[in-house]
Formats: sequence, structure tokens, C-alpha cells
Amino acid sequence: MQAAHRVAKNTGILYVRMAITVFISLYSTRLILAALGVSDFGLFNVVGGVIAMLGFLNSSMAAATQRFMSFAQGAGDLEKVKRIFNMSTLLHAVIALLMVLVLEIAGYFFLNGILNIAAERVEVAKIIFHFMVASTFFTVLSVPYEAVITSHENMLLYAILGIVEAILKLGIALYITYSAYDHLVAYGFLMAALSIFLLVLRRIYCHRYYAECVLQFRRYYDKPLLKEIRNFAGWSLLGAASSMIAGYGQAIVLNIFFGTKINAAQGIAGQISGQLGVFALTLSKALNPLIDKSEGSGDRNKMIKATLTGSKISFFLLSFLYIPFLIEMPKLLNLWLVNVPEFAILFCRLLLVRNLIEQFYIPLNSAITAVGNIKSYQKYNAFLNLLPIVVAYILFSLEFPPFSIYIIFIAFSLVQFINVLHHSKINFNLSYSLFFNQIVLKCGSAFILSLLIGAMPLLFLEDTIIRLFIVISLGTLAYLILIWKVGLSIDEQKMVISLKDLIVTKIRNV
Repeated sequence: MQAAHRVAKNTGILYVRMAITVFISLYSTRLILAALGVSDFGLFNVVGGVIAMLGFLNSSMAAATQRFMSFAQGAGDLEKVKRIFNMSTLLHAVIALLMVLVLEIAGYFFLNGILNIAAERVEVAKIIFHFMVASTFFTVLSVPYEAVITSHENMLLYAILGIVEAILKLGIALYITYSAYDHLVAYGFLMAALSIFLLVLRRIYCHRYYAECVLQFRRYYDKPLLKEIRNFAGWSLLGAASSMIAGYGQAIVLNIFFGTKINAAQGIAGQISGQLGVFALTLSKALNPLIDKSEGSGDRNKMIKATLTGSKISFFLLSFLYIPFLIEMPKLLNLWLVNVPEFAILFCRLLLVRNLIEQFYIPLNSAITAVGNIKSYQKYNAFLNLLPIVVAYILFSLEFPPFSIYIIFIAFSLVQFINVLHHSKINFNLSYSLFFNQIVLKCGSAFILSLLIGAMPLLFLEDTIIRLFIVISLGTLAYLILIWKVGLSIDEQKMVISLKDLIVTKIRNV
């Protein structure tokens, strides 16, 4: 129960962060789209959008390093944690240099004939790309520090940095709205500078407050450990990089066949998906160290229980906001944006469906990583991440519509689901029947029933703000009831009641 309380506390801190940052971020996007225009907004998403993809890559690589640190902390070995930090820092310095080299070579070809960019904006696109490469270098160097913060479960720092980032992004949006400089160049430079600034803050904090953050490569050099981290990080990097390439590959393929205006629609879909996904990501951020430390201390049963509970709760948290968005997407986008790009509504809905499927198995990835046998899993994972891009290119060559790419990725997400379940069975003997009965069936039935109930007002009410309010209220109420009655087991209900009582007691004592 103590571990559950710690997870609940960390999750609560992150939800406060989310409550502040989500609305600021959505308003910032509205300002940026209005300031840049549809074409330049799409151009930034196809060229500078790699910065956003690298944020995912950074998180994935940090999770791999954090696994080693949490594992050693679970075993109570501080000296090993110091060796892990030093070897991880050395390894990521090499990776950072290699990535800069690869990106610069790839950028030369992409920006000189492959991407569909208006001739007068090619030079601007090149400038933005170089900003992105500089940001990449510092992002990769910061991975060990991100891992240290997560392994110590310091979600307060994570929350503070997130709020600072959201406020500074709003400042950037306001600046470019009234700036006399080229809005796109100014936006690209300031976004890259912001990412570097935040990474420097993390490094300063870690060296000041965490004992393991001491860079003494000679003293803590450990060749066998370096090889182990290299192999593990290498396979993790394969999976993370393939996912990043797949995400960025969507933008490239859409750009080649349909131009930057379609990239604007894709950028809006990504914004909606990213902001709504903060709910589930928040729980994962708080839960992953518990999974790793449980496995590190030899408590496999506790690790599996935390993983299954995380799968269920993270799905509920993700899908909670999806109900009104799936039902009233046109209304919500028109309220949010001045001009809604073509295909944005359909792209958003399809992307949310894909996210729901993936949310079932994302916590299982953490469990597989905690066990450590990831070579076979990451091979299949990389293949399944990249193949949809090839299929989409072929279909677009046959004149299929733009939204086909999202349907393709939904289909491959189902195949990826099977891959994750198979390797979960191999690595920690996951019961298929238990997972489907306790997770998929309960979560899926509660969500679908709530979606149907929430959509009922569309049958007899006009498209107004009042209908939107009714849809949100009805869908939310129905989902809360169904989660409690259908989604949660008796033990989980008792845990929720216990956590509620604990929170109420602490509030009264303040």
C-alpha cells in the first residue's frame, strides 16, 4: 500500500502540472497557427517537427537508462548507480555525435529535392533544420539526467519544469505574433533555444542534489557494465528510433504527395493527441520506477500486479477525455482554432482510435524492459513500426486519400499488440486470458458503452454549445459509473477508497 500511496502522490503532482500546462499549450498552438498561417505551420511540422519526435526518443532512451538505475536502487547499490551514470553519460555522448552526423547527411537530401516545399521557403526550412540538429545534440546528452530524475521519482521537479516550459512557449507564441522578423525563423530558433535551456536546468539540478551525478570516468569506468548498457540501450534505441522515424515518416510521406497544408492538419492531430495523452503518460511516469524497482528487488509478482493495474488505469485516464472529443471533434476544433485545416477532424479521430489500442499494451513495454530481455522484442517492434510507412507510400502512389495512412497505422497497432503480448508471455509468463478478461474486456466495454451513451444527444439536439455541454456531462457521468461498476475489481475499488480517505485526511490536516 505504501508503494501505491507513493504512486498516487506522484501522479497527483503530475496532474497539477497537466492541469496548468494543457490549456496554456492549446492556446499557444492557436496563436502559433494564426501567426504562421497554414502553410508555414505545416512546414514547421514537417521540418522542425523532428524536435517533437526527439522528445519521444529522449523519453524512450531515458527509460532504458532509468531501468538500470532503478534496478540498482532496488538492490540498494549506490556505487553501481554511480557507475551506471558515468557509463551512460559516456555512451550518450557518442550517440549524440553520431545522430548529428546522420541528421546532417539526411537533411541534405531531404531539403534538396525530396520534400515538397515552396521554392521561396527552402532556405528557411534549412535554417530550421539546423536549429533542430543543435537541439538534438543537447537532448541526447541530457538522457542520463532525465533518467536520474525519474529513478528518484522526483515528479515535483518534472512538474515545475513542465509548467516553466508551457509558460515560455506561450511567451514565444505571443512574441512571434507581433515580431517584425520572419515568424517561422523566429519560432524555430526560439523553440530550439527553449529545449536547450530546459536541458541545461536539468543537468545543473542533478549535479547539485544527487550523489550519483559525479562525472569521474576513470574512477567509475566499468567495461562489462558499459557493454551491458550499450547492448540494452542499443536495442532500446532501435525501438525508439524506429517509432520516431515512423512518426516523422508520416509527415514526409504526406508532404511528398499532398504538400504542407496536409502537414498542418497532421500537426493539429498531433497536438490534440499529445495534450490528451498527458493523462496516461503522467501515470506511466509515476509507475515505471515502481515496476523497475520491484523487478530489481526480485519481487516479480509485485511487478506484474503494478503493470496490469497500470494498463487498466492508464487506459481509463486516456479514454476519459476521448469520449467528448471523438463525439464532438468538429465543434471543439472550431472553438479552439480560427481556421481548421482540411482533414484535421478526421485525422484527429483516427489518431485517437490508434492511441486507445496502443494504450492497452504500453505498460507491458515497461515490464518487458524491466525484465531486460529485449533483443527479440525490439527487432519485431522496429519492423512493425517502419512497415506502415512503406505500405502508405505504395497506397498513395495508387492515389489513395490522405487519411489512409492513419487506417494503416491502426491496423499495424493491432499487430503490434500481438507482438507485445507474445513477448510478455515469454519474459514474465503473462496470462493471455487474464489480460483480456481483466484489462481488454473490462476497459473496452466500459469505454464503448460510455461512448454510445455520450453520443445520444446527437440524435435529438442541434449543434450548439448546450449540446456540447450535455455530451461532456453525460459521457463523463456514464464513464465514471461504468469504470466503478465494470472496470475495477473489488480489490481495486478498495484501494481507490483507501487512497481517497488518505487524501481527505491529509487535506484536513493542512
